[in-house]
Amino acid sequence: MAASWIRIPSAVAALLVASSILLLTLAAAEEEAEPSPVLTLDASNFSDTVSKHAFVVVEFYAPWCGHCKKLAPEYEKAASILSKHDPPVILTKVDANEEVNKELASKYEIRGYPTLKILRDGGKHIQDYKGPRNADGIVEYLKKQAGPASAEIKSSEDADKFISEKKIYVVGVFSEFSGEEFQNFTATAEKLRSDYDFFHTSDADLLPHGDKAVKPPLVRLLKPFDELFVDSQDFHVEALEKFIEFSSIPIVTTYNKDPSNHPFVIKFFNSPDAKAMLFLDFGSELFDAFKSKYQEVAESYKGKNINFLIGDLDASEGAFQFFGLKKEQVPLIIVQENERTKYLKPNLEPEHIALWLKEYMDGSLKPYKKSEPIPETNNEPVKLVVADSLHEVVFDSKKNVLLEFYAPWCGHCKKLAPILEEVAGSFQSDGDVIIAKMDATANDMPEEFEVRGYPTLYFVSASGKLAKYEGDRSAADISNFIKNNREVISEPESGKDEL
Repeated sequence: MAASWIRIPSAVAALLVASSILLLTLAAAEEEAEPSPVLTLDASNFSDTVSKHAFVVVEFYAPWCGHCKKLAPEYEKAASILSKHDPPVILTKVDANEEVNKELASKYEIRGYPTLKILRDGGKHIQDYKGPRNADGIVEYLKKQAGPASAEIKSSEDADKFISEKKIYVVGVFSEFSGEEFQNFTATAEKLRSDYDFFHTSDADLLPHGDKAVKPPLVRLLKPFDELFVDSQDFHVEALEKFIEFSSIPIVTTYNKDPSNHPFVIKFFNSPDAKAMLFLDFGSELFDAFKSKYQEVAESYKGKNINFLIGDLDASEGAFQFFGLKKEQVPLIIVQENERTKYLKPNLEPEHIALWLKEYMDGSLKPYKKSEPIPETNNEPVKLVVADSLHEVVFDSKKNVLLEFYAPWCGHCKKLAPILEEVAGSFQSDGDVIIAKMDATANDMPEEFEVRGYPTLYFVSASGKLAKYEGDRSAADISNFIKNNREVISEPESGKDEL
């Protein structure tokens, strides 16, 4: 039988097409109308929302931030999963770039984007989020953070499940889970839970390196380095914190490409103590001699407010850029006392280590300053300043100096460059004004200046008065600022009448 076709009147066909389009539009609109699992907060509803929840996660973001855009779908997916958790875990976000939210961002000390904070007990306790940035990792981390600060180990199966060989664990051993010692332990666990995994048990024999002879109460810190575990029976909260922080840093931290070492490297650099860092080629013939001598010296300084790290040249490019080091200086040791003070010994031998560190501890070493070479010629309108020439050009010249701190890779700095050239050109015949710039990534920052981002502009008057420039970055505004703040030092030329 031949196929037959049903002819639909054109008006009906048009109606069907229109109906289909309408249905698709309604379906799309319904899909778009589905609320996001991430709550959007701002200055008007932030405090009220946070105060109603015992546990809230807040992402501070900026719409233009690439890392924020990358995190967004993972954060949404995690929020959807955690909304079904018992109890639900609330994920929120705040556009910190909006003017109305700037005060919030300042209150929570937001320095970059995205920054995630965990707010507990209606916002009374604030904790940095230190977990992964993928959906599954966010879910796993926050489930743990939302639960008890310390989990009970009831069996050897629990111990095998919870404790591995590559992390740090803090375990309290108690006859009963009550009393002042247990309360102080749980208070410490609550405070430090973002950095450590806490557990408690009534049977010390269940633990790695367990021993039935252990008498509770006791805190055992398990670690994958040095003596593998260390115990304490001081249950004052401050003493517990110090014990955990001190014991969780290796005698010598290894800095290489092994990801299992990265958490310990982060702890090393976050420590407030002085930092001794030995950099060398781990593949060199002298590596074992250096490592042995360095370990020996580090052990002799244990407990003396200085931590030790040994870094592989192959993994230390970022550190070399930060400290202004050169590969031809290896093997080298550097001690960083604080953000601005450091000491350097390049091209050392293993037998140099102990003596040089003794000289450092005795206070007989001169600090090292990272500086580019002083330019042989400096004839451009915008003068180049380096760490070794800064005081001469800026403070000792008795001139009015506008100084830019910049980074070569900074887009805003590149945009400002021709504007500063224009400003410098307009003051070129003025002997009392200097426009200058310094590469803040290649030179140590002088203590007189605070630079948190690039570009940063400071004005130093002829008499040494210091002011940060906060105005618009136009040639006219910058020039007017200089004219209004400059001081005249030059003597009038002889033979000319003074006005």
